[in-house]
Amino acid sequence: MRNSSCTLNKEVVISKNISFNRNRGRVFDKTRINTWIKVPQVRLIDDEGNQLGVVDTHVGLNLAREKGLDIVEVSPTSKPPVCRIMDYSKYKYEQEKKRKLAKKKQHVTHIKEMRFKLRIENHDYQVKLKSIKEFLGNKDKVRILLRFRGRENAHKELGVELFNRIANDVSALGEMETSPKAMGRTVSVTIAPKAAEPENEEKK
Repeated sequence: MRNSSCTLNKEVVISKNISFNRNRGRVFDKTRINTWIKVPQVRLIDDEGNQLGVVDTHVGLNLAREKGLDIVEVSPTSKPPVCRIMDYSKYKYEQEKKRKLAKKKQHVTHIKEMRFKLRIENHDYQVKLKSIKEFLGNKDKVRILLRFRGRENAHKELGVELFNRIANDVSALGEMETSPKAMGRTVSVTIAPKAAEPENEEKK
């Protein structure tokens, strides 16, 4: 029997048959199942992952019906298309749960801004420092803005000292992502949260 160029995996991937309607913001499922599969023959995988080879489509549909399941097209571009017997409603429900869980775990990084004066009082410094630590703890970046006024422009080294002080005070949570950048009389630096350290693999 000729080897097929298509590799069949037990894991089902149907995401390519999902389309997004930009006008309505809705997701539509284009996966063909059961009588919507119009080709005469399919390469069939049963509900336990066993490959049954190429069979007539109506044979696969009858096998699915006997088990109270569906025949689902999982690789429509293959020749012939690959189909699998499964509970499609249950599959879609489980995939939706996984999608929502992944979205819940996903974090969108924001850039927060914090403005400092060159000669800032210690109390004000501690209040701003607390906010910076909270932002970094939430995995957001923080852009520190320092504006020089009047004669302060002659003492840019004091600005560097302030940036270094801030970086040192938040070193457990973040680190400077960029070197200080001047924009007119304002100098800025971005502090990014530290990446999570990978867990050490247990020694075998």
